[in-house]
Amino acid sequence: MSYSGKNLSQVRYGTEKVEGLDIFFREAGNPKNQAVVLLHGFPHSSHMYREVLGSLGDDFYLIAPDYPGFGDSSFPDKENYTYTFDNFAKTINQFLEQREINNYVLMIQDYGAPVGFRIATQHPNRVNGFVVMNGNAYEEGLSADGWGPIFEYWKEKSSALESEIIKNVFSDEGLKWQYTHGTKNPAAILPDSWNLDIAKFARKGQHRIQLDLFYDYQNNLKLYPKWQQYLRDNQPPMLIVWGKNDAFFPEPGAEAYKRDVKKIDYHILDTGHFPLEEEAEFIIGKMRKFLNNNNK
Repeated sequence: MSYSGKNLSQVRYGTEKVEGLDIFFREAGNPKNQAVVLLHGFPHSSHMYREVLGSLGDDFYLIAPDYPGFGDSSFPDKENYTYTFDNFAKTINQFLEQREINNYVLMIQDYGAPVGFRIATQHPNRVNGFVVMNGNAYEEGLSADGWGPIFEYWKEKSSALESEIIKNVFSDEGLKWQYTHGTKNPAAILPDSWNLDIAKFARKGQHRIQLDLFYDYQNNLKLYPKWQQYLRDNQPPMLIVWGKNDAFFPEPGAEAYKRDVKKIDYHILDTGHFPLEEEAEFIIGKMRKFLNNNNK
């Protein structure tokens, strides 16, 4: 049975207008407390942090925005918004500034890593630490098997490869697989997450923007040396809670952080790409201790 946060009724919802877009967010806790910014991954949204929001709002302030085109944020067409990780970081940073959130811990997973590290390298004095959950910043953290079609897509942006990606990744079964692969008990994973994704991916134009993001992901690799230098220079405290059976971001990506960060609370979990779906209670317990130890 999935772990349930104890204060789910205290989670609040809203939208913030950012350069004409409605950025949806979930929040919990008193904004006067230590802030934690929760940045979601592909293919989901702030919904992935529901247990964290429902459990840690008693002592901390947590806020989880949806990127444009994801979750319940605006879904502009690609002629009116450029779907790149640079632009996501710009939008989310503007969101945080408008809400006067200028001192925080970043929790990053999957796409949350390239968004979060862009923000951190631009504003290092604002970031008090990281909770890293299958959020990669090292080339050894990219599985050749999982990323094979994307690597080929970077070399040749062909319609044949696009069709293969759409069939294998964006299909109903492909979206479900993101949550169940590598888990100890796939039958116990809550289906709400992939059912929400299936509904969102059915929107006209969604496949195109997701393909654009897959193609743009190669620009994240070019920034890895910059992000690693940031970690060496700033030494942010870090909690790593990493699903070792992730088909895309295997354990070597977690291990690599040890080269650059001295203060790491390190945990490798026997689960898949979305560790919170199966290990929420353990992760939330480690987060509470980590945040209390690094509260500023």
